[in-house]
Amino acid sequence: MRVFDVMTPSVELIHPDNTIQDAALKMAEGDLGLLPVAENGQLVGMLTDRDIVVRGIAQDCNPSETTVREVMTERIRYCFDDESADDAAAVMGHLQIRRMPVVDRERRLVGMVSIADIARKHDRAKAGEALEEVCAPASAVGATDGASARRDGPA
Repeated sequence: MRVFDVMTPSVELIHPDNTIQDAALKMAEGDLGLLPVAENGQLVGMLTDRDIVVRGIAQDCNPSETTVREVMTERIRYCFDDESADDAAAVMGHLQIRRMPVVDRERRLVGMVSIADIARKHDRAKAGEALEEVCAPASAVGATDGASARRDGPA
């Protein structure tokens, strides 16, 4: 089964010049913990609720003035929509991430895939293995910066 078959196709985006308060409101409204950041149709980063807290609020940034660009994660780890769902699960486990943007071969964002998507729509055992790695201490799974395991950078 391909990533395209299990991914969530509807994705909320945020612009890097929006404030982190805007992002937090969007996350609250959509019950989201992650927002892809796009500018001029290009994926330029990812923003997590943790980014807002650790890089924004904990650093005493004003949420109504601090932009998404200032706190977002620029390194983007993604998979292609035509890759196997098993491979995506293995990569998420290796990188210790629960969700990943999905792009087509033209590198346009087409969805998001999560370990939960893989469990619900494909293979609970594979998803369970990935989640086990995600929850393990980084040293226990030999985590790297992910560059050798998966593409990262602008999609």
